[in-house]
Amino acid sequence: MQYAALPYRLTLLAGLEVLLVTTRRSKRWIIPKGWPIKGLAPSRSAAREAFEEAGVRGKIGTKSVGVFTYDKLLDEHAIPVNCEVKVFPLLVKRQSEVWPEMEQRLFQWFEPSEAVSLIREPQLKKLVAKFANRVAATARK
Repeated sequence: MQYAALPYRLTLLAGLEVLLVTTRRSKRWIIPKGWPIKGLAPSRSAAREAFEEAGVRGKIGTKSVGVFTYDKLLDEHAIPVNCEVKVFPLLVKRQSEVWPEMEQRLFQWFEPSEAVSLIREPQLKKLVAKFANRVAATARK
């Protein structure tokens, strides 16, 4: 089990935007995620990963918005291991100028449909699209 943050923000110009980061090895677009951190609740582990991978901080939701699975290579020659990832929404309030993995990854804000088109994992695509629709529906009320 891994925990992930789905970083998002609401802007006057673009509306909802989602933050994606690249993986270190293959440079695929994903959301920040990682292994549980001892002593931290799942949502707090997700928030820590978001800071380490993209330098973002904000309000993390304590209720998961969904789960996706993917195959992870634990080392270059290993057989893939199926990982389940629980995702928590992170309303981003600020981004640091320096963070632990800034030299190892790219990050970029995207309009939700563009973010979905860049994500390769089918379950993560659906999760991001569903989340974006839910946020848009709430914003219209």
